[in-house]
Amino acid sequence: MNQILKNVESRMVDAIDAFNNELGRLRTGRASLGVLDGIMIDYYGSQTPLSQVASLSVPDPTTIQIAPWEPKVLADIEKEILKSNLGMTPNNDGKLIRLTIPQLTEERRRDLVKVAHDAGEGARNSLRNIRRDGNDGMKKLESSKEISEDQMHDGIEQVQKLTDTYVSKIKEALDHKEVEIMEV
Repeated sequence: MNQILKNVESRMVDAIDAFNNELGRLRTGRASLGVLDGIMIDYYGSQTPLSQVASLSVPDPTTIQIAPWEPKVLADIEKEILKSNLGMTPNNDGKLIRLTIPQLTEERRRDLVKVAHDAGEGARNSLRNIRRDGNDGMKKLESSKEISEDQMHDGIEQVQKLTDTYVSKIKEALDHKEVEIMEV
């Protein structure tokens, strides 16, 4: 029974981490290095994350600065940023690439909030599926007489408490992200 609870909790932690990563990729009005997470650069024949071929920094709230360790990858970085549809145009000065974060329109902010809520619903669905698997595991233990019916109900109750805890974490993260997105 404890093994099932540990498994449920670890899967829920993974679901929350995935959700937080998804929220981090949503562009707000402020510069965030999270928007560059998915960009891969062809570096000596292998696909390498941008963060491993350049130094990334946020010098001010509306600018991301990319300083490659080797100047010859500047063009590749610029090309990949343009291909990624981030809605930002790279400004290459020969040594650095600067990305200026454009101000979001009210309509775009509302769209981003909807995207965040959709991601939250997906994360809640993941938690419900994990809860169902945990409850099924408890019922199987009870049907094979490894635990009593009371222990099964206690286990199901503990799974529900875990679910409630992680659903509230999703709500907190969503509320925080919504404020961040709608901030002008």
